[in-house]
Amino acid sequence: MSAETPNLDHRELLALAAARMPFGKYQGRLLIDLPEPYVVWMARQGFPQGKLGRMLQTVYEIKVNGLEYLFEPLRRLSE
Repeated sequence: MSAETPNLDHRELLALAAARMPFGKYQGRLLIDLPEPYVVWMARQGFPQGKLGRMLQTVYEIKVNGLEYLFEPLRRLSE
């Protein structure tokens, strides 16, 4: 496991499943439902500081590594 790999516990995953984008074009959308090109663009621009930035970085890592299937159980929890 590299230093870049997020170390999430179940509470953080549940928080990620419920988190919504607080600003911008996709305001109000679940972070896990943000389009991959937008998340990649944000990575190039630099993620915001704090919890939101860490959550967006986690979403980025999952999406660019083709692991979006991991979001399916989380999506059901946020409904």
